Amino acid sequence: MRLPRDKVFITCAVTGNLTTPDQTPHLPITPEEIADAALEAAEAGAAIVHLHVREPKTGKPSMALGYYREVVERIRTKNTQLVINLTTGPGGRFVPSEDDPKVAGPGTTLLNPEKRVEHIAALRPDICTLDLNTMNSGKEVVINTPGNVRRMAQVINGAGVKPEIELFDSGDIALMHDLLKDGTLVGPVLCSFVMGVRYGFQPSPETVLYARNLLPSDAQFTAIGIGRTAFQSVALSYLAGGHVRVGLEDSVYLDRGVLAPSNAAMVEKARRIVEDLGGQIASPREARDLIDLPTRLADAKHVA
Repeated sequence: MRLPRDKVFITCAVTGNLTTPDQTPHLPITPEEIADAALEAAEAGAAIVHLHVREPKTGKPSMALGYYREVVERIRTKNTQLVINLTTGPGGRFVPSEDDPKVAGPGTTLLNPEKRVEHIAALRPDICTLDLNTMNSGKEVVINTPGNVRRMAQVINGAGVKPEIELFDSGDIALMHDLLKDGTLVGPVLCSFVMGVRYGFQPSPETVLYARNLLPSDAQFTAIGIGRTAFQSVALSYLAGGHVRVGLEDSVYLDRGVLAPSNAAMVEKARRIVEDLGGQIASPREARDLIDLPTRLADAKHVA
């Protein structure tokens, strides 16, 4: 049995790649807006920010290195301790053509594995996500084969970046154990359960406890709820011995029918939930100790 942790870090996922401007007018789009949202989330209590970038004119997802560089530089200019977590998820989506399912149709984003982590090698953030899911996702398919995951992990490890392993179903945890056995990953692992995506883990206390009990005993985990279960999952994750995550990537609502005015407001609510349950929020420095990251960054090396 795992008891709630003495210190819990909050991750804020500030924009993602699936939330659209049509869903909320408060979604950060430009590099400046994304960096400002991250800094505001830190002021509200987030120790980690999980970052995607977007095309400023359209709001559509982007993997442009220049946008990532600008976001990281803007954050580091004002906050050297905030833990930066960059996504590597984009580039794994496949949409079969209606006429020939082996041919990629509109919406396919499949990229060479090394291309998906190009920005990690260049910018060397503190953390980056590494998705292990191959699954139906809504009407599309996400593909992360073991071979491609190993190729991405090689670049991540070579850059000296800690991967956060994103787990969408129990099979992903089985793959994680294989990657630990063969040395692709080195423990203790930092991981997250993503709950609420069709057709993977669904949010419930049973899901969190089941997934947690499949992890190595020294793993650090966060249970993430997508959509209306975002704040319920804050409580579930904390009570199960995990950390917490919120943000406009995961949900656009602060309360039933009430749009979140900002990522910072979502962090403030998550903080209240944890503190009302008796927990304490970790600062960025404390989060670095928990996940074995350097206390201070050489900023010029990271963004040169």
